[in-house]
Amino acid sequence: MKTALTIAGSDSSGGAGIQADIKTMTANGVYAMSAITALTAQNTMGVTGIMDVSPEFLGKELDSVFTDIYPDAVKIGMVSSSELIEVIAEKLREYKAVNVVLDPVMVATSGARLISEDAVETLVRELMPLADIVTPNIPETEVLTGMKISTPEDMERAAREVSERYGCGVLCKGGHRVNDANDLLWSEGTGRWYRGERIENPNTHGTGCTLSSAIASNLAKGYSMGESVERAKRYISGALGAMLDLGKGSGPMDHGFAIDNEFSK
Repeated sequence: MKTALTIAGSDSSGGAGIQADIKTMTANGVYAMSAITALTAQNTMGVTGIMDVSPEFLGKELDSVFTDIYPDAVKIGMVSSSELIEVIAEKLREYKAVNVVLDPVMVATSGARLISEDAVETLVRELMPLADIVTPNIPETEVLTGMKISTPEDMERAAREVSERYGCGVLCKGGHRVNDANDLLWSEGTGRWYRGERIENPNTHGTGCTLSSAIASNLAKGYSMGESVERAKRYISGALGAMLDLGKGSGPMDHGFAIDNEFSK
């Protein structure tokens, strides 16, 4: 069985963070492992508290995983401090991690800021060069490039700039203001659009976590980057289309919409 590791924060309401990652990886047929960067007190209405783990403890988590069950892919999500980012980068280099998917989480769906300004600089310097693919949304791509993105052409210019600067694939997600549900993958000098189905579902908590974890799962199984993105897009469309409705705010998707067996009844 292929394996995948998520390095991210915990979401107490279960819709984002490592909880969404583990559900997604399980639903996409890989064995999921986790290294928790932070505990968050949050629900569908917002984040009320963040408590980082210590850099030393995060290092021990990563050592425990890499020295026993080596991951076939690594997804990195919310990391809120420079010190934690530096530990992750050090361990990825030490263990020669493969199929690294970086979701540069900066702002929650609810609008809460999840990363400090100095941590953004460290993330760009330390983690971007180690990633095989990064998955920023429009606001995150604007932070990474300093560009204002208002059109599909802007998305192409920004994705190309990030890809060439850091030598990685870039999936620029168009769900924020531009291009609706259409995403752009820029990799190895070429761009490819993935046309998404617009699903009228207000419950989008954890969509970024879910998409990046699905990509990592498919990379772990040996699919190409393009195939991994395509399969992940289809998975997230299904999870949104299941129309789960939980909580008082922007609720979670149904990560298990396609899991149907004798034990799921």
